[in-house]
Amino acid sequence: MISVAEALGHLFDLVTPTDTEEVPLRAAAGRVLAQDVTALRTQPPFAASAMDGYALRAAEVEPDAMFKVIGEAAAGHAYAGHVAAGQCVRIFTGAPLPDGADFIVIQEDVTRRDDLITLGRDLGEKSHIRPAGGDFKAGDTVTAPRRLAPSDVALLASMNVPQVPVFRKPGVALLATGDELVAPGEVPGPDQIIASNSYGLAALLEAEGATARLLPIARDTEASLTTAFELAATADLIVTIGGASVGDHDLVAPVAEKLGMSQSFYKVAMRPGKPLMAGRLRDVPMIGLPGNPVSAMVCGTIFVVPMVRALLGLPRQAPGQRTAPLAAPLAANGPREHYMRATLTKDGLRAFDRQDSSLLSVLAGADALLVRPPHDPAQPAGASARYVPLRQER
Repeated sequence: MISVAEALGHLFDLVTPTDTEEVPLRAAAGRVLAQDVTALRTQPPFAASAMDGYALRAAEVEPDAMFKVIGEAAAGHAYAGHVAAGQCVRIFTGAPLPDGADFIVIQEDVTRRDDLITLGRDLGEKSHIRPAGGDFKAGDTVTAPRRLAPSDVALLASMNVPQVPVFRKPGVALLATGDELVAPGEVPGPDQIIASNSYGLAALLEAEGATARLLPIARDTEASLTTAFELAATADLIVTIGGASVGDHDLVAPVAEKLGMSQSFYKVAMRPGKPLMAGRLRDVPMIGLPGNPVSAMVCGTIFVVPMVRALLGLPRQAPGQRTAPLAAPLAANGPREHYMRATLTKDGLRAFDRQDSSLLSVLAGADALLVRPPHDPAQPAGASARYVPLRQER
């Protein structure tokens, strides 16, 4: 068996980023920027008013000073003339600063009668002017790679960028295997269960930016598995679920090897998820997950999500971990790294009592995977523990 870190290293060796494509800015949210993008204009493109008020010369600003109003400037409508001594222009937020003016007195500090204004006594020194290029300048860049957040899309729009180069969404073929499985909505036989893993993994990977394709459930025969692998041949990543162990009915590895798979590793020193397999099948990266539902989802989080991120050109790294105090003591851990289903409470991180790898209800109630190192001694309440977040923390 190899460690989780070693397994991730092998998995990263199997994948290379997808090719790139251009998408309209409207479709860019959540995609991964593939190339640096350059601003096509300066923002603001001119010195602009930050407040409603009056634009005039800073050298003339003093309490009780009087000025003649010679015009008006509004957003999208500049004042075309020049502001001379003793003059001012009524100005509104976002309007270009008139020529000759370098100070804005806000309207609350002004008394106006007809075309004359009188400044108040508590004026302050702030000019209330947004300088040209104060946000960014033409030629400034948004650097790649980065997953584009809504704020990034707003920035690119302001930069007047209509098309965005992004990594193509990787196609992931999800292949559930086993005579015991039927799809949700079907009527299971007396010895069958509902296939849940592929649906959970599809949701997990599509949230990361992949396009998941659920293949028909493969039966425990060489012919069925061979057909399924042929259907998966065009994917960027093949994920099999179940059948990766060494039992009499576990045929995924031997069938894949017969089709030309070169195996990178088999078995990882972790729980849940020990019977994990990976390799390359006809130049397509492949990872074989355990069939137990919690094992499949935990391995999807720890291994497949980082692979998808690497396919998207993002940094090759393990899922981010955080720390929190334990809300209750933990017994000593065994020889494998343990990913315990846990929840974050006001008292800290609390592992669920039941950790069986078949219990999806426990996983659904968890918002963290508490990470126990191999041979970790018993830990008291209050001890610092590492965890992988599973959802936004409440």
